[in-house]
Amino acid sequence: GRVTVLEAPPLDLAPRVASAAIDDFAVPTGREEEWRFAPVAELAGFMNPDPAVGDLLADSSAHVRVVPADRAEASSWLPTDRPSAVARAGVRTVIEVRVAADEVVAEPIVVNLTGSAAANYGHVDVRVGRHAKATVVVVHDATVDASGSIVTQVGDGADLTMLSIIDGPPEHVHLWQWHADVGRDARFVGSVVTLGGRVVRIMPSVSYLAPGGSAELLGAFLADGPQYLEHRIFVNHEQPHCSSNVVYKGALSGEGAHTVWIGDVLVRREAVGIDTYELNRNLLLDDGPRADSVPNLELETGDVASAGHASATGRFDDEQLFYLQSRGITETLARQLVVRGFFVDVLGRIPSTQWRDLVLDRISNRLGMTASAVDDEVGALDDGMGA
Repeated sequence: GRVTVLEAPPLDLAPRVASAAIDDFAVPTGREEEWRFAPVAELAGFMNPDPAVGDLLADSSAHVRVVPADRAEASSWLPTDRPSAVARAGVRTVIEVRVAADEVVAEPIVVNLTGSAAANYGHVDVRVGRHAKATVVVVHDATVDASGSIVTQVGDGADLTMLSIIDGPPEHVHLWQWHADVGRDARFVGSVVTLGGRVVRIMPSVSYLAPGGSAELLGAFLADGPQYLEHRIFVNHEQPHCSSNVVYKGALSGEGAHTVWIGDVLVRREAVGIDTYELNRNLLLDDGPRADSVPNLELETGDVASAGHASATGRFDDEQLFYLQSRGITETLARQLVVRGFFVDVLGRIPSTQWRDLVLDRISNRLGMTASAVDDEVGALDDGMGA
């Protein structure tokens, strides 16, 4: 497989253009740094306003409501690329998720996005009040094209875990910006699982509103055949004594599969005492795919607790395969088990066992495994070791 692991020289990651005005962003040509990997020709439908584009919708619940865009609560978030500016200007409805201050929501709040047309704009606004705790699961409609944003505000002392899932046919385009503002002593965990889509570009970003905040950005992606999956992360450390941890893992197979991971971390001069680390691991399952990995870390101050990053791309561990095969597991299933185990480190941090198991089952299904086959082989392995 083709492997590219780049460690870029220090970049001036700020200021970035942030604007609600579409014309503040030129139509990408593919020669721009932030678009150089993407198949921009396939994204043309979301680069200019189109009144025929529909809206993503969701069912209302105790914590979820769908409101007209002109009646939605104002947001200070601004798009940072052209398609997100187009989507924000064109969206007619906003999906609001609200958790009140001091509220603890025991069960995950599920937002099932549904397309109203073949192509759709979307805007999801999540706000969790002071000292509240919740888990929010956003399930994207992978049977339509979509472009939009998820804007998240985590109040002071709050604890929010979010899970975003794109799983479906490898035929559609998904462009998403996902921004989180983290309050004082607040905790945010944002997990992205990308399994479906023809072209998927997700841009998670984090800013800190006050000292003491922590953010964990997790990702698991599985690309097969002609899929293009891009995850472009930006962590903006602008407050002292905050922390960030980024862990993304991807597995690729098939001719034409292409994944891109960009990890940008900027530690500003005033952000003393911060702790940050980012990691990307890619597993190539055969000779066809290509993985690009570009970690960037810019420090404007040396007064940090810890700062680092790592990236690696490789093939199967032959010792793992030998161990499994020596206990009677076929080579094909051994490879599938290794891939499943590769993702457990990331997915094991999802607090909801129901959704964690569901995602692992979906990955297993994509690998051609069934849950019963996994249980049978693991049971046989346990019996053999007990004997």
